Amino acid sequence: MEEFNSIGEILDYAINEEQKASELYADLAKRSINKEMSEVFTQFSLEELGHKKKLEGIKSNQKIVFSEEMVPDLKIGDYIVEVDSSRDDLKYQDALIIAMKAEKAAFRMYMDLSTKTENPETKQIFFMLAQEEAKHKLRFEIEYDEYILREN
Repeated sequence: MEEFNSIGEILDYAINEEQKASELYADLAKRSINKEMSEVFTQFSLEELGHKKKLEGIKSNQKIVFSEEMVPDLKIGDYIVEVDSSRDDLKYQDALIIAMKAEKAAFRMYMDLSTKTENPETKQIFFMLAQEEAKHKLRFEIEYDEYILREN
């Protein structure tokens, strides 16, 4: 991870990462042959834009309220091999794997960013954003467990 000289740089980095995540899910939605899965990825794209908006609000000193909830980790995505996300023939299973891996990376990013600041409020913001990403990963893991693992 790159080095940051200010909280503004950290926030700019995180804002950019949320935009990339939104674009990833929008792309997966477009390439999904299953209408329901397309809708799921579209929703995740919008949620990532919501995270971006929260970060932009934090940057402009708006008060943000986050949940204190700790999200469980099924760790399904931790033991699955990577999938080539550039393929045009993505199956439902492949799309779920890509999503789990992306959410895990986002979670780690926010946890790492929380260690880069001494400010307790900023630390809490990054921890709460990490938990938001953990919720996404959990939703994809549950979907994977229900529709992929149980079918096999």
